[in-house]
Amino acid sequence: MPQEYSGILMMVILFAVMYFMMIRPQKKKDKEIKSMRDNLSIGDEVITIGGIHGKVVKVNDEIITLEMAHAKQRVEFSKWAIGSVAKKGKEKAEIKDAVEETEEPKNEEE
Repeated sequence: MPQEYSGILMMVILFAVMYFMMIRPQKKKDKEIKSMRDNLSIGDEVITIGGIHGKVVKVNDEIITLEMAHAKQRVEFSKWAIGSVAKKGKEKAEIKDAVEETEEPKNEEE
């Protein structure tokens, strides 16, 4: 009787090991990449999966327009073609600073 279940048990253990060593980390990585692509904004410097470096100048649902350094060329790419963000844009920081300045309470008693 125990020998009959040993083969099934080994298959279950093998599948569990494969899941935790291969499938789960890949899903986590895919989720991080999707989040990075969804959070792209104007001013971000990105690198495409083909190795092209550019600055994001326009973001649509599925299309991103990049401006290349040489002669300010603009090229459209699909969002899935963005491989990584080299540097976040300054616009987010400038907007945050502007909002903080307007929210600061002014002391009029002085």
